[in-house]
Amino acid sequence: MAQTFEFGLDTFGDVTVGRDGKLLTHAQVIRNVIAEGVLADEVGVDAFGVGEHHRPDFSVSAPEVVLAGIAGRTRRIRLGSAVTVLSSDDPVRVFERFSTLNAASDGRAEVTLGRGSFTESFPLFGYDLADYDVLFEEKLELFAALVRQEAVTWQGQTRAPLQNQRVFPPVDGGPLRVRVGVGGTPESVVRAARYDFPLALAIIGGDPARFRPYVDLYHRAFAQLGRPPQLVAVHSPGYVAPSDEQAREEYWQGYKAMHDRIGAERGWPPMARAVFEREVEHGALHVGAPDTVARKIARTATTLGLGRFDLKYSAGTLAHDKLMRCIELYGTRVIPTVRELLARELSEA
Repeated sequence: MAQTFEFGLDTFGDVTVGRDGKLLTHAQVIRNVIAEGVLADEVGVDAFGVGEHHRPDFSVSAPEVVLAGIAGRTRRIRLGSAVTVLSSDDPVRVFERFSTLNAASDGRAEVTLGRGSFTESFPLFGYDLADYDVLFEEKLELFAALVRQEAVTWQGQTRAPLQNQRVFPPVDGGPLRVRVGVGGTPESVVRAARYDFPLALAIIGGDPARFRPYVDLYHRAFAQLGRPPQLVAVHSPGYVAPSDEQAREEYWQGYKAMHDRIGAERGWPPMARAVFEREVEHGALHVGAPDTVARKIARTATTLGLGRFDLKYSAGTLAHDKLMRCIELYGTRVIPTVRELLARELSEA
């Protein structure tokens, strides 16, 4: 497991502050995200994911375009979405965009499909939230067919039917890498297994161990289908700095502001420092010095039987220079330490 375990970094392109303490433009943040992806490649990270949002506090609405910019300046790192909101998009266009990215990056594209935790894209693109469930179910069904069939015949309620339709460009060298992002509902876990896609669990709060039943359910679903299970990944927030104290202090302000801003829309109470500290100590936040973060990632990986861990390293207005240092420490210090910890555990088993 230690040698094959994969490490990713995810960002939502949060709008950050500059040296003058003022918010940067969306355009500058996008340029910064590209620089962050380039650095991730240089320091040995396996995959870099960019999220899709359609609101003022996040800069990226078209992840595959940003990823193409990164592709032109990198040679090794895999490039994907975190996530693509399939419910409010067209599966054919999503496939075309990522098959194009796959060609431009010489086979390094991957897409994580999800329903998204925000709903702005539904009215923006003319979809009714009342159709939330059927939109994702039908579009995932169609996307699975597009990935696995050269010519697709499909009919449903949510878009025009296809009759022996080919879609271009085809993916060169095998099927497109696809994952299904899940926030923690049994139905979503079983759906990912039914379509034979790897699972990416978004764990953004609470003890990661509480997600073990979902991993077990995923494996049981595959057993019932008579197929070997696909890889399970976790996407969790975190931040790496030279010391535990520095990491917590730098991460706290941006994380609290982001949490409280979104929480005001959703009815959450403002985040207290004690709650933040508990999340760092016992919950989903992988925040601290390199050794601290590495030990927590290794514990999460072992507890859940993971094949991949993606650190969501951006947090609100946390500045670009600090994010760059986090990426460097993650690649040069955290990843090698996690590999050592997992190898040691395997040898002692």
